[in-house]
Amino acid sequence: MAIDNIFGIAGSALNSQTVRMNAIASNLANAGTVSGSEQDAFRAKRVVFKAIMDQQVVPQDASYQGGVKVQLMKDDPTPVRRQLDPGNPSADKDGYIYTSNVNEMAEMVDMMAASRSYQNNVEVINTARQLMMRTLDITKA
Repeated sequence: MAIDNIFGIAGSALNSQTVRMNAIASNLANAGTVSGSEQDAFRAKRVVFKAIMDQQVVPQDASYQGGVKVQLMKDDPTPVRRQLDPGNPSADKDGYIYTSNVNEMAEMVDMMAASRSYQNNVEVINTARQLMMRTLDITKA
């Protein structure tokens, strides 16, 4: 494996974790939203990753094989919460509102995991860069 493959693989992980953190930020921003119907209630978004192991899923401009990509973004299947609040302007004809299915604690844990994975891949890039610089220093002598 060439050292430039490391940058491509770690870069794909950085891009994927960025998408994951953006989804988490959107989920947290919409955690307190309410709706007048179950269909209109906000549902948390989940990012699904796919390993790049096959030549068929490698991006056209990439000379490396490996890494990760975002396969799809899907709604969390957890049911939304129904709550009686007849005074709420968003309430349906029976006085119920529907709150998002976002679990703030789970989102924070997921955000910490995504952030940690992002930091780890930044360290991979920094270590690879340092190794390249040391190799260049050795060839100078």
